[in-house]
Amino acid sequence: MPKELQIPNRETELLLAELRKTLDLPGDVVEFGCYEGDTSILLAGELRDTPDKWLYLYDSFEGLPAKTAEDNSGDGWRFKEGELKASPETVQHKFKKYALPDPVIVKGWFNELSDSDLPSQISFALLDGDFYESIKSSLALVAPRITTGGIITIHDYRNAELPGSAKAVNEFLADHADEYSLHIVATMAVLEKL
Repeated sequence: MPKELQIPNRETELLLAELRKTLDLPGDVVEFGCYEGDTSILLAGELRDTPDKWLYLYDSFEGLPAKTAEDNSGDGWRFKEGELKASPETVQHKFKKYALPDPVIVKGWFNELSDSDLPSQISFALLDGDFYESIKSSLALVAPRITTGGIITIHDYRNAELPGSAKAVNEFLADHADEYSLHIVATMAVLEKL
């Protein structure tokens, strides 16, 4: 498995522990912001013995979008438009390298995706869009499909360099507090559907 991950090793283990809680639930697994697919193949490895679940990966493959005012931070100078550009072919190659089933890969900006781009039911979601608009858009797409007991994890919730992530989550929870519980795992927000 890959040695260098966008999500640190400790957080990756915690993320996979959250995924394992949902393996018996109906619904598929989605990752918004897969970059080069390193975390994706770890998710797929956990799904290896769950053939009824599909893994859906979403990314612009154009790098980061432009920041909005919600993303401005004195600590976030290194996150620039176009950074973290990757390709679907890189992701596909990694899946072949590790002999994992092909995921469903959807290329596009999150705010341009439609309902038909997502599975009808989702048991687990990883949102790693970094910026406010990306997290807000992916939450809006994923939340209506999360099964009871399902989990949405949002990376960078506690990251001073990426304040837009927390802002989008907090706004979402203000409107859905009776539907989701929140707990924090390392820098990630974990929302569980009640």
